[in-house]
Amino acid sequence: MPKKIPVRQCVGCREMKPKKELIRVVKSPEGEVSLDFKGKKPGRGAYVCPDEACLKRARKAKALERAFSAPMPDEVYEALEQQMREGDQDG
Repeated sequence: MPKKIPVRQCVGCREMKPKKELIRVVKSPEGEVSLDFKGKKPGRGAYVCPDEACLKRARKAKALERAFSAPMPDEVYEALEQQMREGDQDG
């Protein structure tokens, strides 16, 4: 039997995609929001395509605010865009 591939929904485009293709945005128990390229950080996660257009769409729709039930300061989105541009694979 083939191994089941976990899929998650991008908060920007709302498409279901394999988890490995998406970037996890995680809100730690301390309330810090960051990108989790490895998918191993503790906390509440939301997924977004590795595409700035999807992040912009998620920002416009306030998708991360809904996912984390908390307001998202602009600095968070700017930091996420910066991390996405750099492709910080260290996580």
